[in-house]
Amino acid sequence: MAEPTEFTADLPADLAADLAANDTIFGRILRGEIPCDPVHADDLCLAFRDVAPQAPVHILVIPRRRLVNLLEAGPQDAALLGHLLLVAAQVARQQGLTAFRTVINSGAEAGQTVFHLHVHVIGGRDLAWPPG
Repeated sequence: MAEPTEFTADLPADLAADLAANDTIFGRILRGEIPCDPVHADDLCLAFRDVAPQAPVHILVIPRRRLVNLLEAGPQDAALLGHLLLVAAQVARQQGLTAFRTVINSGAEAGQTVFHLHVHVIGGRDLAWPPG
């Protein structure tokens, strides 16, 4: 497990304030209050293994700045959203996946349970279509 300071060191003031106000489980992970098994960390996002994996590889990629879901995102978030998808592909490659699924649930009716945007990277087994 990585030390909490690896995720929060030297944050800009606006991001530090956003992180302090984030009361979701992902906010607590980003603050280091809950441990995770990280696979990638940078200034914009954190990727870590899901604690309830739905496949042999199940990684969550979360932005450090809280967006509730895609409906909250605006044009100012285009670079961040693109970065999250590029990181999803990078961690999939690092995990040895040649095929995988990315999922972003937006809203409770779509299956979103943590209201902090996150990208699921799922692979390592055959995935049926359509999903459940």
